[in-house]
Amino acid sequence: MAKHSFNPQEDPRYRGRGANINPAGRFDTQSHHIFDDGWQDYRQDTASHRTTVTKEFPKTVLSKNQSPDVPFDRSVNPYRGCEHGCVYCFARPSHGYLNLSSGVDFETQLYAKPNAAELLQGEIAKKNYVCRPIAFGTNTDPYQPIERKFEITRSVLEMLTTYNHPFTVTSKSDLVLRDIDILRPMAEKQMTCVGISITSLDHRLSRRMEPRASSPAKRLAAIEALSSQGIPVILQLAPVIPAINDMEIESILKAGRDAGASQAIFIPVRLPFEVKDLFRKWLEAHFPDRASKVITQITNMRGGKENDPRFGHRMRGSGPYAEIIHQRFKKLSNKLGFQGRKYDLDCSQFTPPSKPSNQLNLF
Repeated sequence: MAKHSFNPQEDPRYRGRGANINPAGRFDTQSHHIFDDGWQDYRQDTASHRTTVTKEFPKTVLSKNQSPDVPFDRSVNPYRGCEHGCVYCFARPSHGYLNLSSGVDFETQLYAKPNAAELLQGEIAKKNYVCRPIAFGTNTDPYQPIERKFEITRSVLEMLTTYNHPFTVTSKSDLVLRDIDILRPMAEKQMTCVGISITSLDHRLSRRMEPRASSPAKRLAAIEALSSQGIPVILQLAPVIPAINDMEIESILKAGRDAGASQAIFIPVRLPFEVKDLFRKWLEAHFPDRASKVITQITNMRGGKENDPRFGHRMRGSGPYAEIIHQRFKKLSNKLGFQGRKYDLDCSQFTPPSKPSNQLNLF
């Protein structure tokens, strides 16, 4: 009997996904490993990974942070997990808290929060609440494919609009255009701006890095459509990956500016926790000719590691390579007339929701 042989990088169960492994979560007490024994192709007996969505009903949806590296101190994530499948996503390890993998589980086992708008309304109605812009898209994309069905992001934005509460949105999806009717009037009152993330203008590379996000052409079209409606757009070149997309910095900036973006930022890639192993496997599968070079350059930017979590360093990187990228970005941004990232949104028009009461109004 002839033994079976195959290329483990061509596993059809992971086709159309960003990660090509699904390791145990960091808090799992057990782990399992499937391997080829040489006699049978185990992939034929194991189902492919399909997307499932579980509804969850948390007690709060408003997350706060004190990081000096980001221009917001609060955020809302209508979903957990993200079907876009960006292999480098720093949020992947958060699935470990659900006893799930940061690999394919993060892309396929998703959680939706149907009561997000109701919970957030309760938060902003509190007596001691201080209004500041709420950021959407900081952990997982608020306009990932399942938003078409659940419309949780839309329901939350509609609620915030009712009370003139400012917010920002970051996405890799042109689905954001569906909500122009919400974004336009808020932009007119200087209460919102939208960040569109573009990592490559090469459709094939984009599909490898973020397989279920909108194509680069659609994201540029989204920038054009939003800006034409008077909605400020921030071009986000994040992440910049050495020897993968760093050669596109200038072309992406120019394309974004031509489409109508008024601000621009970039962030060098960082690989916290399990993401570093996922990324290495991805490199071996798609770019075996330069995998070691990419990792070497990343570690050179991160003090010899794949990630430097220190405030002031994690979003910028350090060392010669990081400085070169920074200078390239700064020089062209100035030439194109980009402003630095800033959220000068108006919080003075906010009107807190009335708290539910058993007492009837006098008039």
